[in-house]
Amino acid sequence: MQTTMRTGSMPNVRTPKPTPWRTWCITGAFVALSQCVGFMKKTGLVTVPVIKDHVAAVSCGIVKGEAVLDLDYDEDSTAETDANFVLTGAGGLVEIQGTAEGAPFSEDQLVALLKLARKGIAELVALQKQALLPGLQG
Repeated sequence: MQTTMRTGSMPNVRTPKPTPWRTWCITGAFVALSQCVGFMKKTGLVTVPVIKDHVAAVSCGIVKGEAVLDLDYDEDSTAETDANFVLTGAGGLVEIQGTAEGAPFSEDQLVALLKLARKGIAELVALQKQALLPGLQG
């Protein structure tokens, strides 16, 4: 199944539905914010630390009884449970949103999803750090 999404002034983007736009946006927005704050520090608009830690987000789910990180369309459309996690670089919880698509999920399954989310967030934070130019970090 395909959907057309209009995002701001971008032309129509064809993408499999559903796509974890929200988690991608949170992860990328941190990089943009950090660059902006870095520029503001460099130009004297900001003189005190503003950003305390990295922030990133991932989606996870339970598919055929297994915890899976970053579901593709087929996995998401058949997942028994799907969840989004927003964490800090240090592993602090910012937001957890989870939905049982049929039967309720267990606490053990939630913990398994959180472990996967922490792994994925750690990888994303490493990529965020690589993407940030020296001197433009918030």
